Amino acid sequence: MRAAIAYTPRPRPLQSAAPQAAIAYLGSFVVVAFAFFSPVVLAAAAIGAAIAGVAAGAGRAVGAATRAGLALTLLITIVNGLVTDRGVTVLARLGEFPLLGQVNVTAEALAAGAAIGLRILAAMIACAVYSACVDPDRVLRLLRPVAGRSALTATLISRLVPVALSDATRLSEAARLRGPAAAAVGRGAFARRLLAGSLDRSVDVAATLELRGYGLNDPGKRLPRERSRYDRRFFAAGAALTLAAAAVLLGGGASFDTYPRVALEAGVETWALAAATIVAGLAPLRRRPRRKRSPIRREVGGA
Repeated sequence: MRAAIAYTPRPRPLQSAAPQAAIAYLGSFVVVAFAFFSPVVLAAAAIGAAIAGVAAGAGRAVGAATRAGLALTLLITIVNGLVTDRGVTVLARLGEFPLLGQVNVTAEALAAGAAIGLRILAAMIACAVYSACVDPDRVLRLLRPVAGRSALTATLISRLVPVALSDATRLSEAARLRGPAAAAVGRGAFARRLLAGSLDRSVDVAATLELRGYGLNDPGKRLPRERSRYDRRFFAAGAALTLAAAAVLLGGGASFDTYPRVALEAGVETWALAAATIVAGLAPLRRRPRRKRSPIRREVGGA
């Protein structure tokens, strides 16, 4: 079973584009997510990245990242509400707790935690789409002349992490198929088996790289640059979104303050940036080819 975030080649524009174009495009959503704290812009960044993933055929990766991101957002919101008592709008007084002292849940602390969670959610969706749509081997060829060992390490991580997730899924299914009479498999035994399998695979990968003579190749040799007719589209979309975010940021728009009171600036600039972020997610859509008129129809039309 292939993991949801594992790279899957598809005849789509995002997969066909050069790695640097895809990275610039998907990175623009991460830039927007970390440049602003406004929940309107953060939600738009998450939606835009999700639309881009669905348009590129990576719906499973978007779904997995969304579920994990929402769970993490909920956890961060609850934890921030319990450990931070800043703000003037007290929603609940929970009394004294060991190590925490007097715990007062405020609306401002919950709002700040939710904004942090939305930022992480947008980044997780963009990274999941990158993992599912950008070929790590092409990224390795791109970065090898600059940093060969670092590029190899990053490529192996992007390849082996989805494999480890698939191993965990198979082990869980095998444990459930043992039946109710079998002894329960503890988390320790499960983690040891998963770690042992990962170490065995890493040894095999190292031996394969050694037999292929990877260390003997000249890392400074530059390969011909790969080009695609979709590169300009993604470069333009990423640059336009980044410039729009920079203009709004320099203009002081899309501000969001949580302390001492929640203050959300939702002017025209904020909504325009949110709309532009969502529209940018449509860039991976594949245009339908134009239908060519048949010669018979041309003759009939001319007659």
